[in-house]
Amino acid sequence: MRVILADDSVLLREGLARLLEDAGHEVVAAVGDAPSLVEAVGEHRPDVAVVDVRMPPTHTDEGLRAAWEIRERFGGVGVLVLSQYVEEAYAARLVAQDGTGLGYLLKDRVSEVAGFLDSLERVRVGETVFDPEVVRQMLSRTTRADPLAKLTGREGEVLRCLAEGLVNAAIARRLHVSLSTVEKHVNAIMEKLELGRDPSYSRRVLAVLRYLGG
Repeated sequence: MRVILADDSVLLREGLARLLEDAGHEVVAAVGDAPSLVEAVGEHRPDVAVVDVRMPPTHTDEGLRAAWEIRERFGGVGVLVLSQYVEEAYAARLVAQDGTGLGYLLKDRVSEVAGFLDSLERVRVGETVFDPEVVRQMLSRTTRADPLAKLTGREGEVLRCLAEGLVNAAIARRLHVSLSTVEKHVNAIMEKLELGRDPSYSRRVLAVLRYLGG
């Protein structure tokens, strides 16, 4: 795939570029600030942009605001956000815009090369990928939300897996249950969160949004 990297750390950019090129991908641009990222995406139209949350000049949310702009202006470009810390509010605001073709990982995950490359590919094909630690912290923050409080312990685990972007078969493998059991839990989650069957929307994405914003 064609990738753009955006991080103010030259060392990290070069390391990621080498990792991706060794895996057979093409790094079409590597930049260190948000304006250069948006410009590069407009010029190269990559499959995925890998974006740091905090970049110059203020090192607060420049990367995230650039990610929002990319998703508004260049809808076919996947975005994989990297963060040093769990930024719950940032993650929720980003996925609320559109949950498809989106990833949010902690930078520590980059060292897990196979997992990082798999996450990148999943974002490229339109899936949603969230770092398990981000999901765990959001789950602990939202346990008092009324709709979520209706869920059983197992349904909460399934919803957590949905928030990580796992498909039903992958959830079944992780939880060591049958595929039909996962499907029953997913249906129960949709009913308890009162998510109707409107064909205009993905109920799985709506469930994740309800979970993140609870």
